[in-house]
Amino acid sequence: MITKTRKTKETDISVSLNLYGEGKNNINTGVGFLDHMLESFSKHSLIDLDIKCIGDTHIDDHHSVEDVGIVLGSLLSDALYPAKGI
Repeated sequence: MITKTRKTKETDISVSLNLYGEGKNNINTGVGFLDHMLESFSKHSLIDLDIKCIGDTHIDDHHSVEDVGIVLGSLLSDALYPAKGI
């Protein structure tokens, strides 16, 4: 399980990822549809995800969605690259 965090003026995010997991997840971004999509991604990819986001959703969901994507993408990049033996 690898973990990254990101803290900005708008969000405070922690994401843990196990690329070779079982599809287990614990996701709370404060954005219901984003939670649903990330849970589906985890389940069907068999990637374990633990995501916690505290964001300024009282203003807009944009920052939470964007910053979760940044952290998750960075973790996937770390887990996959350099790709060897494919």
